[in-house]
Amino acid sequence: MQEHTIPLPSPLQNHLLAALPAESFERIKPYLELVPLSLGQVLYESGGILHAMYFPTTAIISLHYVLENGASAEIAGVGNEGVLGIALFMGGNTTPSLATVQTAGYAYRLKSRVMIAEFNRADAMLRLMLRYTQALMTQMSQTAVCNRHHTIEQQLCRWLLLTLDRLPTNELSITQELIASKLGVRREGITEAAGNLQRLGLISYRRGHITVLDRIRLESYACECYQVVKKEFGRLLAPQPDYNS
Repeated sequence: MQEHTIPLPSPLQNHLLAALPAESFERIKPYLELVPLSLGQVLYESGGILHAMYFPTTAIISLHYVLENGASAEIAGVGNEGVLGIALFMGGNTTPSLATVQTAGYAYRLKSRVMIAEFNRADAMLRLMLRYTQALMTQMSQTAVCNRHHTIEQQLCRWLLLTLDRLPTNELSITQELIASKLGVRREGITEAAGNLQRLGLISYRRGHITVLDRIRLESYACECYQVVKKEFGRLLAPQPDYNS
């Protein structure tokens, strides 16, 4: 019986790496290391030293801010649209956030010295990373506003949609407890919100597994925060004007 092997992800499955000009990509390609990331794996500790950046292909990484009492909330997510470790090229080598793997999968790891050398060429990598940093800041700002002013149901819709954008399917494996910790709300609030969305026929939920049944209607139930973030990341990868011409 013939065995079918699943092909390993290509670096170009990461949208940032795919957006680089061929010359820039070829310079860093020999240094890109494919690494498997497991659910719950800690990539960066809060205040820890950064030694590498991660370009996810099939994995999703969650950035959390942790309070002194141990409570935390997700401030951003990083999937195949982005990169983990922007502090390395922003002038620092530590980060105040905790980075853990939300969805197991693969990422390409690039050592800090290689990334900094390419960034300091003041070429395509610099412009792309600065645009990504702006998009990430938009996501963080919108998350803060959403958590303060919108209902738990709207927050759940936003989070589900942003997560789905990084996945090839309409299914998520995650518990209500984990979603609650990401949004910084009580589990009972997530249980009620998920129940409402299920009764409306937008999602199907069973323990540890969510399937989105009607994405279009789910978007209509989400607050404007989802579209703001989606638009900003779309602008990041759009063709840029040539200011040197």
